[in-house]
Amino acid sequence: MIQHNCSRQGPTAPPPARGPALPGAGPARSSGPPAPDPCDYEGQFSRLHGRPPGFLHCASFGDPHVRSFHHHFHTCRVQGAWPLLDNDFLFVQATSSPVASGANATATRKLTIIFKNMQECIDQKVYQAEVDNLPAAFEDGSINGGDRPGGSSLSIGTANPGNHVEIRAAYIGTTIIIRQTAGQLSFSIKVAEDVARAFSAEQDLQLCVGGCPPSQRLSRSERSRRGALTIDTARRLCKEGLPVEDAYFHSCVFDVLISGDPNFTVAAQAALEDARAFLPDLEKLHLFPSDAGVPLSSGTLLAPLIWSGLFVLWLCIQ
Repeated sequence: MIQHNCSRQGPTAPPPARGPALPGAGPARSSGPPAPDPCDYEGQFSRLHGRPPGFLHCASFGDPHVRSFHHHFHTCRVQGAWPLLDNDFLFVQATSSPVASGANATATRKLTIIFKNMQECIDQKVYQAEVDNLPAAFEDGSINGGDRPGGSSLSIGTANPGNHVEIRAAYIGTTIIIRQTAGQLSFSIKVAEDVARAFSAEQDLQLCVGGCPPSQRLSRSERSRRGALTIDTARRLCKEGLPVEDAYFHSCVFDVLISGDPNFTVAAQAALEDARAFLPDLEKLHLFPSDAGVPLSSGTLLAPLIWSGLFVLWLCIQ
């Protein structure tokens, strides 16, 4: 009404018809910039901050060995179900059992991943994998985030059925890889910093955040126990694919010694390759026993939140 200088009372006439479109111009567009896609985290962040977002990497493989977001590397016993991640957007739980009767060493047999409901982007989706059952679909049989406008921003696929699944969650800047090797499951994630840091004090038990609790870490004496193979054989097998004697190499040696299964070398090699692809800083690729860092807690993680980035995410949450 105001735009066309019309009276608020009495009959009104429709606005003048627009002129014909120019050849090849396509459908009419607004004069302003295109509306940002609320389900494209990286695009939203770059538009708001003028730079790409930061990312974090966490992995769990083998015994399990856990590489935390802050580059702590622990060998854990963690028998039963333990959360790898528990934040406002994502929940990941690993369930482990002993590699042999009476052994302290454990291996992950089941992974449960919940992508929490996000308005406009996805319905809540649950992914479950168990040893010998690594589906390339979510629990409801779907391979994307559902019928919402941004449903394609969550997708799942595989290039190696039964052994390797990759889940991409563009709406939260996250990629997850799940693998099966030698009767155990491995987990690797690249996740936007804001997403990883979006949790409360009640959610602070996360192996990806603080590593394994001290009571759940295998001692040096437990890690040095010998199994079916000699240490020279284990070192030789691991050296073939892991020439740098870093944390991945030593984890490989431990797993091969304890299990007596040379196939455990593949789990460590795959974890290293995932880290190479996911780590924003490749100088942190190889970790050694002398490496140290400050453990991440809910307090240290929540303090430096980039509020504008999280605000964009919260706008989409029901």
